[in-house]
Amino acid sequence: MKVCVVGTGYVGLVAGTCLAEMGNDVICVDNDKNKLEQLWKGIVPIYEPGLEELIKVNVSEGRLKFTDDLKSAVEKSLICFIAVGTPQGEDGSADLKYVFDVAESIGKSLNGYKVIVDKSTVPVGTAEKVTKIIAKNTSFDFDVVSNPEFLKQGAAVDDFLKPDRVVIGSNSHRATEIMQELYSPFLRTGNPVILMDVKSAEMTKYAANSFLAVKISYANEIANICEKVGADAEMVRIGMCSDKRIGSQFLFAGLGYGGSCFPKDVKAMIKTAKDYGCSHELLESADRVNKEQRRIFIEKIKKYFKNELNGKTFAIWGLAFKPKTNDMREAPSITIINALLEAGAKVKAYDPKAMELAYSIFGDKIEYCKNAYAALDDADALLLLTEWNEFRRPDFDKIKQLLKQPVIFDGRNQYSPKRLAEKGFAYICVGKPFLETVAR
Repeated sequence: MKVCVVGTGYVGLVAGTCLAEMGNDVICVDNDKNKLEQLWKGIVPIYEPGLEELIKVNVSEGRLKFTDDLKSAVEKSLICFIAVGTPQGEDGSADLKYVFDVAESIGKSLNGYKVIVDKSTVPVGTAEKVTKIIAKNTSFDFDVVSNPEFLKQGAAVDDFLKPDRVVIGSNSHRATEIMQELYSPFLRTGNPVILMDVKSAEMTKYAANSFLAVKISYANEIANICEKVGADAEMVRIGMCSDKRIGSQFLFAGLGYGGSCFPKDVKAMIKTAKDYGCSHELLESADRVNKEQRRIFIEKIKKYFKNELNGKTFAIWGLAFKPKTNDMREAPSITIINALLEAGAKVKAYDPKAMELAYSIFGDKIEYCKNAYAALDDADALLLLTEWNEFRRPDFDKIKQLLKQPVIFDGRNQYSPKRLAEKGFAYICVGKPFLETVAR
């Protein structure tokens, strides 16, 4: 099938590449010429496992192209995906400026019937607005459908190629059939295409992400209580997860959620609820608990060092908001590093993929190290903020030798408190009894 994808950000680039991988002719459109030149060379601006290899293969085989000529791309395509950013506005709502700008451009470029697909995460009612904008600029027939993405960063290629479900919101039989044909190669294992009306599809994306955010905040709130009463949050989690009604995912205690989706989508849901006069207390609480989790972690550091952080040096392992990505949007590391700097501390940081983006945020305010152990040299404590695989089984004897004092603050609960206590570490994590006195 002939497809164009407007926007080569995280969603657009993954979607376009994976659609090309299934044999479609795909044109990805962006107005950043430098970015397009890099993509033609196989240089990818984001880190996502498997994506760079797929881009190179599909470009070489002629199925994937990049251009800044939106008009030509639309004219050559039957299906046009809108996958531009929807940044958060000051009031928490999604800023749809880019979506509407693209809709207008698509309308002016139509040369026949097209299916216009809202792939960007957009609030309920956006498809209606996009339809009106396009209709003002064309006399050709078209349909607008909602096809929300459910990609996990770090596993996005697999999620797209092997989806557990595809949601298609359409009020047109013709558009529905075209979308089903497009996605049929991805669903040969029997996972469902879920058909619904457009507004329900738009709502589904926000409802799903907000629910997962609530689960994470709930797990963190339970973990904080566990610390106070002397319980082990990990044991509690295992006990909960054995209940099939609850499930095992998104119940890990830690530093809370980050990235481009959960924080923005929760706030957008809150704004929608306010606009329609609906209760939003649970969502407000999830958002508040998420922010509080980072403050609590910072307070643990201050408490251990008796509020004397000035002149101290902290080694940071992990900057990205989660492993297997270089994305630092809403990353806990940003809040924590800024708090340390404000207290007069120095920061030495390492992340396998996010160092370049970190520099765009912090500049020369922190030191960027060539590897994890280099960050430890002469530091007063280690802070584990992102659970990259390479941090899971480090050489603790080497860590102890490099640090000024054997102190680890683990925001991801990666290590065994008992083992570290036996090795003489003060180990402060999330949702477990404070082990400072054991180590000393």
